[in-house]
Amino acid sequence: MRAIELADLGRAYGERVALSGVSLAVEEGETLAVFGANGAGKTTLLRILATLLKPHRGTARVLGHELPKENWAVRGKVGFLGHEPLLYRDLTARENLRFHARLHGVGFDRVETLLERVGLRVRADDRVHTYSRGMVQRLAVCRAVLHDPEVLLLDEPYQGFDWETYLRFWELAASLRDQGCAILVVSHLAYDTARLNSLYRLDAGTLTEAESVAGGGANSGVTQ
Repeated sequence: MRAIELADLGRAYGERVALSGVSLAVEEGETLAVFGANGAGKTTLLRILATLLKPHRGTARVLGHELPKENWAVRGKVGFLGHEPLLYRDLTARENLRFHARLHGVGFDRVETLLERVGLRVRADDRVHTYSRGMVQRLAVCRAVLHDPEVLLLDEPYQGFDWETYLRFWELAASLRDQGCAILVVSHLAYDTARLNSLYRLDAGTLTEAESVAGGGANSGVTQ
């Protein structure tokens, strides 16, 4: 069973076409990136896969379930990191993750493990509104992977990351991938070519496989 399978997927906002005939397959345990300019349709693609938007044509399957007809069957198996961190700023980091742990039926030991892995345990009892942008992003990553998703969808995940945080992030992603989790990253730049199984370009809603990447490197855009 493929983790993600798209065929002739289309989505528009009025007369503006966001996705046009997108076809894509992602196997279990694969890491795939889609890059393109702002407005190319990357976020729309992720939001469809996260069951937050409906496609206007074509078919989309996640973990063998057809969207949007079987959205209910995949929501608990997908981790999604979008532009908004989906955190309560007046709660502490630990309180935020424990809240989401209760929603997913996850033990609090998982919360402590993730806080340690992203380097936030020492600040776990501070309220999120006191965090830097990079710290908020680290916590948002924890929220997205808290329930050990089978598919992880990441929209510009490196915002505010320094080099150490970037490495911690990929260590965490690798542990999920080793469990069979499929990871789809979208970005306006081509990052991490050495860490990917496949790389695609999305341009004006049309998806094509990238044969080569100019200027992409494993640390492009990350502060060292």
